[in-house]
Parts: sequence; C-alpha cells; structure tokens
Amino acid sequence: MPAVPGLRSNYLKTGRLVYFGRMLDKIRLQAVGQLPADYVGNLSKGFDLRCCNFLRVPYATLQARTLTGGTDEEILAWAFATGGARTDEECLAWNSFLMKRGWRDDGSAMLQTRIKEFGLEGKPIETFFDLNEFDEGRNPVIAQAWLT
Repeated sequence: MPAVPGLRSNYLKTGRLVYFGRMLDKIRLQAVGQLPADYVGNLSKGFDLRCCNFLRVPYATLQARTLTGGTDEEILAWAFATGGARTDEECLAWNSFLMKRGWRDDGSAMLQTRIKEFGLEGKPIETFFDLNEFDEGRNPVIAQAWLT
C-alpha cells in the first residue's frame, strides 16, 4: 500500500512512546473518512489494543479523548493521568517489545504470512514495524528508523 497522507511511522515517538502518535493519526484519519479501508478493520485491535492495555485506557475512551482535540503530547499526558504514569524503564520495555514484535517470537509465523500477502518477499523485514514501513513505501533499514 502506498504511503497514507497524515499517517506517521510506527517508529516515531510521542513523548517516550513509539507507535502512540500513529494510533492517534489513525483515529483522526478515520474520523474524517481518510483512513484506507485496509486499516479500518484493525482499529482497536493489534498494536492499538496493546498500546491501550499498556496505558490502561480503553480504546474507545482514548478515541473519544483524541477527537476532542489537543496535541499528541496533551493526549499522552491525559492517558498517563487516566491510566497511571509509567516509569522510564516501563516505556523502554514497551518500546523494545513493540519494535521487535515478530522477530523470534510467537508472531514470527504471522509476520512471514503477511510479508507474502503484501508481496514484500526479499525485503529485509524482521518485525511488524518493518513490514508497515516497507508496505507504506519507507525503508526503515536505510533510515535506521529505530534510532529516532
């Protein structure tokens, strides 16, 4: 799938968290009818669900808060205030887990299936983050996206 205007990389952080900003982008894009149909079916599932569980905030509650407005940082601060603050160590563990999902874990088989479904065989894809990056026309290996 080509890049989706307004949808940022999984790797880009909001505050101390990877992925969070991308989830907010999906919420906002879906609300204005600009999120491609391929993405809509996964809203509130997968990484969205994991992120909300980490924050201890239900997806529907985060969605509603996001749509009331505010910066990503304000929404993240609200999430921490609502679900409980996270230590730097917890955020590091979260980021490391999510950035490596699909690499030598119980998601590896699904990652290989998705690589084939997306026609991305031969790309240096080791994680689901990499899969999304290549699928959206970015090359995380060249960009060393995990260092951002």
